Amino acid sequence: MNRPNPRSLRLAALPAALAMALAAAPALAQQAPRLCPTAEDPQAPCPAANADATELDKVEVRGMRASMMSALALKQGSMQLVDAIVAEDIGKFPDNNLVEALQRVMGVQTTDRGGGEVTTVSIRGLNDVTTTINGRNIFTASGRSVALADIPASLLASTEIYKTRSADLIETGIAGVIDIRTHRPFDFDGSKVVLAARTIYQEQAGKADPNVSALFSNTWNTGNGRFGALANISYAETHYRDQSVTAGAMVPFFGADAPAGFVPYERIPTSINGQEVWQPGLVSGLPYNAGATVPVNGEQYEYLLARDAIFASDLTGKRERPAANVALQWAPNERSEYLFEAFYNGYRNESFNSLLFSFVDWWGALGDNPAQSIELIPGTNIMKSRTVGLPYNFTSGDLSTGKTDSYLYALGGKWEVGDRLKLKSELTYQESDFESDFFAMRADRVTHQVWVDFNQGGGVPGFGFNDDPATAGVDESNPADPAQWGIAQLYDNANYSRGDATTFTFDGDYAAEWGPLHRITFGLRHDDRNASEGQRTADAGGCDRALAACTFAGNPGLAWVNSGFFDGRSDVPTSWIVPDGHYIRANADAFRELYGLDTSDQLVLAENFNVGEATTAAYLQGEFATEFGLDGQVGLRYVNVETDMSFGAGSASASASKLLPSLMLRYSFTPDLMLRLAYGQTLRRPGFAQLNPNIIYVEDVTNIGYGTASGGNPNLKPTESKNYDLSLEWYFAPGSAIYGTVFRRDIEGMVTDFRRRVTWDNYDYILTQPDNASNGKLEGLELGLVYFPENLPGLLDGFGVQASYTALDSSQDIPVTNSAGEVVATQSTPMFGISDSSYSVVLAYERSRFSARLSYVWRDDFLHHYEAALFANPLGVYFNAENSMDFQLSYDASDDWTVTFDATNLTNELYQSYYQYPSTHNFGSALYSRTFALGLRYRF
Repeated sequence: MNRPNPRSLRLAALPAALAMALAAAPALAQQAPRLCPTAEDPQAPCPAANADATELDKVEVRGMRASMMSALALKQGSMQLVDAIVAEDIGKFPDNNLVEALQRVMGVQTTDRGGGEVTTVSIRGLNDVTTTINGRNIFTASGRSVALADIPASLLASTEIYKTRSADLIETGIAGVIDIRTHRPFDFDGSKVVLAARTIYQEQAGKADPNVSALFSNTWNTGNGRFGALANISYAETHYRDQSVTAGAMVPFFGADAPAGFVPYERIPTSINGQEVWQPGLVSGLPYNAGATVPVNGEQYEYLLARDAIFASDLTGKRERPAANVALQWAPNERSEYLFEAFYNGYRNESFNSLLFSFVDWWGALGDNPAQSIELIPGTNIMKSRTVGLPYNFTSGDLSTGKTDSYLYALGGKWEVGDRLKLKSELTYQESDFESDFFAMRADRVTHQVWVDFNQGGGVPGFGFNDDPATAGVDESNPADPAQWGIAQLYDNANYSRGDATTFTFDGDYAAEWGPLHRITFGLRHDDRNASEGQRTADAGGCDRALAACTFAGNPGLAWVNSGFFDGRSDVPTSWIVPDGHYIRANADAFRELYGLDTSDQLVLAENFNVGEATTAAYLQGEFATEFGLDGQVGLRYVNVETDMSFGAGSASASASKLLPSLMLRYSFTPDLMLRLAYGQTLRRPGFAQLNPNIIYVEDVTNIGYGTASGGNPNLKPTESKNYDLSLEWYFAPGSAIYGTVFRRDIEGMVTDFRRRVTWDNYDYILTQPDNASNGKLEGLELGLVYFPENLPGLLDGFGVQASYTALDSSQDIPVTNSAGEVVATQSTPMFGISDSSYSVVLAYERSRFSARLSYVWRDDFLHHYEAALFANPLGVYFNAENSMDFQLSYDASDDWTVTFDATNLTNELYQSYYQYPSTHNFGSALYSRTFALGLRYRF
């Protein structure tokens, strides 16, 4: 059985859907002038449709409705397809962080919630996003992209999401470009000071954390021109708690009828007497119909599918994010301006994971009638529940720390040369370093029995431990008893990743006025990028000590017990004992000596790879306009990339170049009704780590009989995409619009993983390496609405709605390999991260001093990643449909003081995943925190 493919979207029929959506707009809407409010003039009109959208950045916005109206003005005034978020006030972005704010933008989805926030952004289902800050490409450490959650929302003026690409924009990022705009002193007239403080309560962690920011800006008119200086600082702290229960991967077992040499309900090896019995890592997994068989010695034997383990994770931690932005502007005259900017963002994280893990695949102590304890899902060969005797359990106390420091410096100027030519140039330098370490210790035991129900209901598993009636006084059902546990393995790892780049840009803008061709832009960009990563790893087996008896540095012991796990939402242990991660990290050298590992004065991080990449790009672009409502933009961008790689004792080099055309056509039926048609080509470059051919071998940790290995491929080429967009937009009233887009992405050379079995150092491994072996297609429809009705009676005046809907249809061709790594077939699957549909609804209400917003976002289930190719379950891990309800309230106590209240994840959702077949192959269930925030903002 295969999971049904997502519903097919027929591109030819989608324009009709747009027309129907527009027809559904309020029929009585007046054709009123479009407004772009400013602090000085709330009724200021918008510029003409062909104006430069970046001029709208210098707008001081106050209020939720003014923020939405400014975002619409950015959308309407831009040549490209752009959606935007504009700060509601200085220091007041709509949400706790940028990622949460983006989830309400049409066509944007977020996922990977954890640590009190969501962290991953995708545009139209693709997470290959290029992020820029004030137009400059930024990244975190050795990555291609930036950790968007690390960008503090309190420093932002606006964020623009480009879904189409003109020749003057950076060529990478198939999904799109997110451009983050910070404040500059010339944005304000004279002096401006804004102080903001919020306290955010994380419900699961039971902690209230500070989030503070301050902006200081001033401008002066001097004898040498106008000068401005701005400093903006931010600090956020977050305590968090994430809890999850997970049913392990599927593996096959013999049933009651086992072949000679095996016992009933024994786990089936992949090969017997040199003959393959079953192949792990199949895209669709092993068949799970009742009576399914495998061959053994020329005969067929029925098998059952069950999980290899059951485990629970209780993750607690503290995260800090300091940030600062400094800007200096000088305009010596009306025809020139100079800018210096420095931007810093930091990340500090310390997390402690308390893990309870039990294998449930042992067949050596099943009793006289093992079938009695097994319940199957009706009509399948899948075990729903079972009891296993003498299982091996372990707990693990894992302490992880991470630290990032990223700096960006820019110096540039712009000049007007004559009446028609404008030039600008900039030199930027940025560096970003990330360091992490992981110190973990296990405790273990063999207990009498574990019972497990892999799906007690709603995809949530339950499990517990049974006491041995023959052993009096030992409560094995209580995993929080320290007397039952001994010290087991120790793991000591550390990593670093670093990146830096020096970038030079030169751009020109010429007002040609040559008939319909009225503007020519051109430019050059050269970027020298370096990236490197390194690591150290060490582990050791158990030592002969009881957990309760181990002490160092005069402390009472290393045992730590959690409590109140999973809020009673599953029948699982609510507490267990682990080695205290903070304690073992504080006494790291003492434990290293105990296990015979190198101590801190002997530790060295070895470099994995070092890559240098030089990118040179040049573009030429023209804008034209006609008298009958048609205007547009046509351009060419040429890019050349030279890459030098070193890794261990090896090295490699690569060279690639590409000419990328782009075209945008706009037709205005009326001043408020516009059609856009866009074509462009974009690239996705392989990650630097994907280029590293060094192979890392990890031995078997789940008793499957072989380990895993992974390495990169220095011969990877950029993935290429041809992009088509058609949109229709109707700005039918002041601050109100309805719009829709149909689009298609044809993607060639997608990177996918090849797997094969290899032997290294007399041990078998499944080796995974990437290659440009897949092509994909993405089609979709977006619909959006912003509507604030005019002149509603009484208290209803001030209500509005912002809503969007996205439908996606994707496919990618995945090569299917056998155990030798040979391609034996091609299978079409959905792309990773693509939900069939998603939507967002925001109900807004604003009066003169009061505003409130209730928002709900929802996305359909989607293929998130592939599981390690060791098991019998399907490779694809899908995330269930995700949703979140949030609330924001703001009250202006005076012209200078504003009080805010915010709440996220109000419905306290359970986030779940499954292996391709949701009703039978449930996987993980996770509980994350609701948050409540109270804030105060002062401006003068």
